[in-house]
Amino acid sequence: MNNLKNKVQLIGNLGNTPEVINLETGKKLAKFSIATNESYKNTKGEQIKDTQWHNIIAWGKTADIIEKYLEKGSEVAIEGKLVNRSYDDKDGNKRYITEILVNELLMLGNKK
Repeated sequence: MNNLKNKVQLIGNLGNTPEVINLETGKKLAKFSIATNESYKNTKGEQIKDTQWHNIIAWGKTADIIEKYLEKGSEVAIEGKLVNRSYDDKDGNKRYITEILVNELLMLGNKK
């Protein structure tokens, strides 16, 4: 059960082409967002579609694969953990962000 403390699994579609950053240290970082969709019926019996957006980050070899194979609209399954961080924006305001750090990536859908 120790491995289940901070674990996220999502299946969704990329909302944009991944941004890949090559750092001075030689490490590679890939950043993108995916949308997950859920449908349910409200109290009036109407079908409601709910879309949630998730910020995704990946490092190293996973970032290499993302850079080479993924594009806007690609369907993926990811497994990772939640990471929270904060930063100061250009106006000096503290901003908070939650991201999912990818451990496993599975490309779904048709080959292009």
